[in-house]
Parts: sequence; structure tokens; C-alpha cells
Amino acid sequence: MPLLVMKFGGTSVADLARIENAAKKVQAEVERGYDVIVIVSAMSGKTNEMVGWVESTSKLYDAREYDAVVSSGENVTAGLMALRLQEMGVPARSWQGWQVPINTTSAHSSARFVSIPRENIDAKFAEGFKVAVVAGFQGVSAEGRITTLGRGGSDTTAVAFAAAFGAERCDIYTDVDGVYTTDPRITNKARKLEKIAFEEMLELASLGAKVLQTRSVELAMRYKVRLRVLSSFEDTDETSGTLVCDEDEIMESKVVSGVAYSRDEAKLTLVRVEDRPGIAAAIFGPLAEAGVNVDMIVQNISEVEAGSAKGATTDMTFSCPTNQIARAKKAMEDAVAAGTISYDDLVVDTDVAKVSVVGIGMRSHAGVAATMFNALSAENINIKVIATSEIKISVLIDRKYMELAVQALHDAFQLEKA
Repeated sequence: MPLLVMKFGGTSVADLARIENAAKKVQAEVERGYDVIVIVSAMSGKTNEMVGWVESTSKLYDAREYDAVVSSGENVTAGLMALRLQEMGVPARSWQGWQVPINTTSAHSSARFVSIPRENIDAKFAEGFKVAVVAGFQGVSAEGRITTLGRGGSDTTAVAFAAAFGAERCDIYTDVDGVYTTDPRITNKARKLEKIAFEEMLELASLGAKVLQTRSVELAMRYKVRLRVLSSFEDTDETSGTLVCDEDEIMESKVVSGVAYSRDEAKLTLVRVEDRPGIAAAIFGPLAEAGVNVDMIVQNISEVEAGSAKGATTDMTFSCPTNQIARAKKAMEDAVAAGTISYDDLVVDTDVAKVSVVGIGMRSHAGVAATMFNALSAENINIKVIATSEIKISVLIDRKYMELAVQALHDAFQLEKA
């Protein structure tokens, strides 16, 4: 029997009516001849509610008990989905992480997969069951304790099952009907993509596109799991949604596939840092140890001030998420106190946003950066920092121009055209 993995997020199973709606989609795939593994999230808002309960009960909580509590939301949804399918005449049962078993590391609340043995679920399919409803986001450690997988854990569970069972496809049902060239809320010209390569999706996800979590895309890319993103609130068929697949499946890639943005960026500049070998390591080593996720880095040209005893100095600018500014400042202050670096000032700019263009076609096309910079220049938008990779170009600009920049770039690369 061909096998399909279907994953339903929190909004798709938010109440009994939506669980019934999701169950009908599962039934349709069973009628098409598939054995189906369904991965479910907790009902929308329930996990956050349970996290609140744990934090109210214990400030310095035991991570093992935290996992025991917050994993329970998925168990409820899995049981209800299995019951609904049974009522519809579809042979189904629910599976919790320990029953499969989904073997993970012991890093509670951010565990990683070790293995997913097939025997137990395969045995049930052989008995005539058509659907295995698996609680997402959870697993079991070598010590026999329940673990959870952290943010986006249910997406990652779905991809891991698709890889372990050699599924034909992994369908991720969500509240959007696919992956768009950019956020449709910012420009009405945004177009739904039929196909997108893993690498492009990975860049878009890491740059702030909320459709898929980076961890699940990384896993899909590694095991060549074809992902499909589609809406649980619309009638869907074999061609619905967006297929995230290997580059080889896409005939001719556009130079740029999408425009992504992130509001939660800050720009930090160390003014007049001494310019000597090892200074970058002395700055970014402590930032890494403090858990600061540095994204873009720019170093100015070195200057020697006449009459200064300091020698050559430079300005070092980097960007990081806004919620990590305090950590970054403390790391730099501690480095100064330890005598490993010295600088005149640390300037923080929180009124910035990152806008990026992504596309595997960039590898073989020149002039993408020029088109991008011309489009921003035409709108009088100043670029503060630039970072590039093989398939993306990111710029840091004033936050008030972010939406204008996204619209201008979408037009410049003609992304509304298929």
C-alpha cells in the first residue's frame, strides 16, 4: 500500500468541528488507496495555556515534568481524531510517542530524534487498520521519560515519520493555502508557488516566512521527503497547495522565488574597536557563548588617528534578534571588563528591518544585487547593511520602509508572473 503522512496544526484541530473537517480529508486519502499516518498538534492555544500552568506552579521547574504536562495536549487531539475517524467507518487508532516508540535524546523540551522503529505501526496496518493518528511534538527518552521536541515539533515529527516509513509525500495542513512569493498581507500581487526547492524554503523559513519551521525543512531536505503545504479550510485535491521538493523536480527556476522580511532585527555597532588579528574572534566568541544569534556582520575600513595611542581602529557592526540585545550588550561589557576588547561606544539601533530576496536561479544569473539595489534606490530607501549567500541577498533598512521595500522588490523581480 502507498503511504501518506498528513499533519494538522493547532488551528486545523482547534475544536470538534475542525477535527471532523480534518478527519474528512484523511478519509478522502484512505478512499484514494493510501495507508495514512496522521500527525496532530494540540488544539490552538492549549500548549501555551499548559506552559502557563507549569510556570505559575514552579518558577525553576523540573524539565521532565514540564514535558509530561505540555505534551498532553497532543494526546487529547490524537484520541479525538481517532474516535472521529472510527465514527466515519475508517479503521483508526491513536498512538502516543512512547507507544510507537518515537525514540529521542534526553534534552527535555528540545529533544531530537534518535529513531522511529516501524514494527508496531506496520503490524497494525497489516491487521487492517488504515490510519495511525500519532501525537506530534513528543517522544520518549532512553530513561523512559516523555520528551518534547520544542518549537515546530509537530512539523518535524511529520517529516521524520515520512522519512522513516518511506512515505510518498508529507502533507502539512495549515491555515494558509501554500507558500507565496511574499506575504499577501503586504502586497496583493503575491502569488502562490506551485513548487519551491528545499533550499529556497529553508532560506525563506529562516528569514521569517512562518509557513514551515526550519527544522522540518532541514530534515525533509536531508531525507528527500516531498512536502506539500496546503489549507485545511479549503477543498483540496492532488494539485492543491505548494510542493516543497528537490531542485531536480523543478524544470526552470526563476532567478528570484520570493521576498522575505523580519521586523525583529536590531543593529549593534562597536565604535572604534582596536583593529588587530583576533579581534573578530574576541567579539563574536563571547556573543556565541551568550547564545546571541548574530546574522549580518560588517567591518569598516581601518583608521589610524594622529596622536592616538590606540593604534589602528575600526567600527564593527552586526545584527541580531531584538530580544537578544540585552544579552549582546552584557557579553560585550564582560569582554571589556576581562580586557579582551576595548571600544569607545556601543550603538544600538532597533528601528531596522531585514528584507531578503531568495532564489536558486541566482547561482547562474548575474545582476540580481544590482536589480535589488536599484529598486530600493528608486524608492529612496537607504541600505545600512548587506549580507549575501549563494541563493539569497539580505539588506538591513529603516523599519518604516519595510513594506515599501517588499512591494518594490516584488515588482522589480516581476514575481506576480508565473
